[in-house]
Amino acid sequence: MHKFKFFIDFEKEEKWLEQMANNGYHLQNTSLGYQFKRERSETATIKIDFRKFRRKEDFIDYCTMFEDSGWKHLAGSKSSGMQYFKKTGDTDGDDIFSDNNSKAARYKRYANMSFELAMSFLPLLVVFYLTDIIDFKAFINPKELYFTPGLWDKTGTSFWFSFLFETPLALMRGFAWSFIPLTIILYLLFGYKSNKLYLQNKSDKK
Repeated sequence: MHKFKFFIDFEKEEKWLEQMANNGYHLQNTSLGYQFKRERSETATIKIDFRKFRRKEDFIDYCTMFEDSGWKHLAGSKSSGMQYFKKTGDTDGDDIFSDNNSKAARYKRYANMSFELAMSFLPLLVVFYLTDIIDFKAFINPKELYFTPGLWDKTGTSFWFSFLFETPLALMRGFAWSFIPLTIILYLLFGYKSNKLYLQNKSDKK
């Protein structure tokens, strides 16, 4: 079974995954949404970390360290960032973090990644502007986006057929670039919220 959801708050995501396990759906993969396998219900303890690794060896050592401590690595890769663990043994405690600072640090790493991704799109936005791919005149006179000869002189069925046929192409020509500022805004929002969660978790008392 696949489910598509998005979380910034790791603790809410952990509780949701635990509830899914309690309903008999166990996390298998997170590459394209959440992929679950139907098995018997289980009261699971699931924790999430956020880490990226440059070397595969470092990622393997990271997973092995948790395996040795009684935490099975459920999903995540060396470059995915999100790492999912399930408690499997009689380990001391129900958390993979030893203190609030290390627990909060995952939000800081996620925030830093979000801000870096937002900044990485800025040069592309500048290039699009300098090469006239971004045309602000389209907001003032969207008729310029339509290339069908004599479109605006047509009437009735002929007009509506031509207009509706070309509108998707016109929108692509005029506003396809808008995904870049929207992406930048989303990443900045993710970074802001993650940094806020970082500060909240850092100040929480055990």
